[in-house]
Amino acid sequence: MKAKHQRLVLAALALVAVLGAAGLALSALKDQAAFFYAPGDLVGKPVPADKHVRLGGMVQKGSIQREADGVSIRFVVEDGVSTVPVTFRGVTPDLFKEDSGVVAEGRFAPDGSFIADNLLAKHDERYMPPQLSGNQHITQSLE
Repeated sequence: MKAKHQRLVLAALALVAVLGAAGLALSALKDQAAFFYAPGDLVGKPVPADKHVRLGGMVQKGSIQREADGVSIRFVVEDGVSTVPVTFRGVTPDLFKEDSGVVAEGRFAPDGSFIADNLLAKHDERYMPPQLSGNQHITQSLE
């Protein structure tokens, strides 16, 4: 076999190997492609209870209830379509509050509620750290 044909065969095999690896990676990630599930995404197609997922949306106004132990909270995540009750035990992020964005990592309970292991608070593009929000002269000089 000529050297030209050998290079062509090697290039074809390399291309097949790369495409095969990409196909395997995509098939393994097909259920994890969404960064998080919104409550509306779960209507009619619940996630298995043993699967670790992320649930994202807005913390419903008036839904945060702190338990007597001081570290457990209950709240409701909404997206305008549906709601999901969430239970979390641990320290909440500083930006976690009602009517703000949140991504909860954890698992669904058999009753449809969500048991979070971790909370990530989201903020909008106009966020300013609390240390700077009181200093108007610093804010104006940054603009």
